[in-house]
Amino acid sequence: MRLRWTGLRRTQAPANVVAALEGDRALDWALDTRTGEAVVAGVERLHVVSAAGGVRRSMPWHLVDSGRWDRDTSALVVTFVDRSPTETWTFDLDSEFPISFRARVQASVVLVEVVDLGTKGSARVVVRKDLATQRLLTQAVLGKGVRSTDPGVREALDAALANVKEQVGLD
Repeated sequence: MRLRWTGLRRTQAPANVVAALEGDRALDWALDTRTGEAVVAGVERLHVVSAAGGVRRSMPWHLVDSGRWDRDTSALVVTFVDRSPTETWTFDLDSEFPISFRARVQASVVLVEVVDLGTKGSARVVVRKDLATQRLLTQAVLGKGVRSTDPGVREALDAALANVKEQVGLD
């Protein structure tokens, strides 16, 4: 994903959007051109605020799995660790929000290890930081089509989780 610097200054989020963040500080925000919702990169969480000012979604950064910027459609497609439904937001082409989004997701990632599951596919074990508490957490993110109940998957994930915990000094 390569985005260009436009030289534009980020504007302050509207007061009703800031008020909806429940104490989190907005680092960047953008308006979804399809829905009119404000998508906010807070210090601690990703927020989606409706045009009326209500919070539709507020997710800690360590539960945001990834985002993919589609330059052709100016859309950011976001997936979540808990496998909740994917979100797609469309921004003005000059929006720098995808850069801020990526920076916040990466700020929560401490260590990633890919687990090869042979013909079943792969998974990732990740040590993430809760940006609100600074607490380190571990996650196992299954690849497409992989189920934790598949033979050998749980054992491979447990071994990989033990390995990453040891690397960062978690019990």
